Amino acid sequence: MSIQVDEVVDAKGLACPMPIVKTKKAMDQIKPGEVLEVEATDKGSLADIQAWAKSTGHNYIGSQEEGEVLKHYIRKANAEEIKDEVKYPYSISQEELKDKLNTEGVVILDTREPAEYAFGHIPGAVSIPLGEIEDKLDELNKDDEIYVICRTENRSNMAANILSENGFKNVKTVTKGMACWEGATEKNS
Repeated sequence: MSIQVDEVVDAKGLACPMPIVKTKKAMDQIKPGEVLEVEATDKGSLADIQAWAKSTGHNYIGSQEEGEVLKHYIRKANAEEIKDEVKYPYSISQEELKDKLNTEGVVILDTREPAEYAFGHIPGAVSIPLGEIEDKLDELNKDDEIYVICRTENRSNMAANILSENGFKNVKTVTKGMACWEGATEKNS
């Protein structure tokens, strides 16, 4: 399948949040209605770019996989369609989260991809990748305190907004994410 694109972004070899950062910059350079192709090797970019496009009003057209490369296609919205990105307003510091670990009714929700989670996560954290959140809302209790973490806060911000839009009231993102986590971790064996 051949898709007519107006600009190509090379985000191969980059991890979250860099594919989104490069996508945002490129979107600023093209005209409404033009199509951007983002080439990435980060498997998490599939959910990240879909969620980012939805949250900003741009049209996520789809993705193709060619070997190790994911090619994402996004049509730039016109001025009336564009939405301001909404940063989730509630967060918790890593130090505050360490104090809450092992508390009843507290859930650590890790929104990274399964491989990222497998190689190191907060003990007891629940793994639901960003791209699966909407399909797995029923696996979470709306009465629990939910602390959402990812690698750098990008995915956790989008996930917290999704949870909030679906009636979850006690949701906070974890500042700085797993890239800066200095607490206990465990690996899947």
